[in-house]
Amino acid sequence: MKLDDINAFVAVVNAQSVSQAARDMQLTQPAITRRVQNLEEALGLELLDRNTKPPKPNASGLRVYAQCQAVLHEVARLVEMSSADRAPSGPLRLGLTQAIADIVLRDVVEDLRTSFPEVSTSVSTGWGGQLAERVNQGELDAAAVWLASRTPLPKNTQGELIARDSLVVVAARTQVTKRTYRLQDWSDRGWVLNPDGCGFRAGLKRALDDRRLPFLVQMDTSGRELQLEMVARGHGVGLVPQSLLDASAHRASVAAVPLSDFKPEIDLWLVQSRVPGTLQAPIKRFEDHVRSGLAANALGKVEGHDGSQAASRSRAA
Repeated sequence: MKLDDINAFVAVVNAQSVSQAARDMQLTQPAITRRVQNLEEALGLELLDRNTKPPKPNASGLRVYAQCQAVLHEVARLVEMSSADRAPSGPLRLGLTQAIADIVLRDVVEDLRTSFPEVSTSVSTGWGGQLAERVNQGELDAAAVWLASRTPLPKNTQGELIARDSLVVVAARTQVTKRTYRLQDWSDRGWVLNPDGCGFRAGLKRALDDRRLPFLVQMDTSGRELQLEMVARGHGVGLVPQSLLDASAHRASVAAVPLSDFKPEIDLWLVQSRVPGTLQAPIKRFEDHVRSGLAANALGKVEGHDGSQAASRSRAA
């Protein structure tokens, strides 16, 4: 049984596609297929249901997949332990939610390239929960992500709390005429939201479903500034972190709706592998850029900046 075969099988399950797994591992599709077959032969088990397209893990495959993840995690721990005293080098895979990427991406890439010339940095953007899970799966080394408050981090990760914020429903300023409202007062106006997959959107839908209120999406688009512009023009109501509203070019024409029954909180986390080893220094520099980017753009009160209120959370494997 070879680690290459285990890696290939995990890549196929994670990507839910042999072709995507081949691209991720920079191999041909036949090579990926052969490695999965090698693992099946070594175990004496079929791991994929090949009657589905794309092939999905069967019951045995799901059990083996969980064990393969544990094996790869322990191998990564061993490699990191052996290289912890060396200068930072090799690939560094970072994740950013899009709103944070808009603020810090350019400076992060340039600084890491200059400060750590032996480190090759790549950056992915996406939804917070998905990026955190990619760190858990070993596909990313660290990610700065927004998560709903009190959301547990994935089991193979550790985290540093960077900021806490509130999610607010926003509308054109001229439409907000009362001192207080309920969510039902705005539920039928049509929402301007991120595409499906966004945790903020999912939380809003749950809140509406719990109240048996309609979930009417008027505009389905990425980009906070575009969303706020559409809200300002009266095309619907939105849902954004208060900090992003405060920093928006449209803040004069958009207002937070004072809701008495819907006040969700969110946290910005630096999520990383539990054993970063030689990559700890560039990951810390990445975290510093996120913190300073938030402060420079007036995006919320950063907790723990002086070390007095820093919060951290970790879960054992």
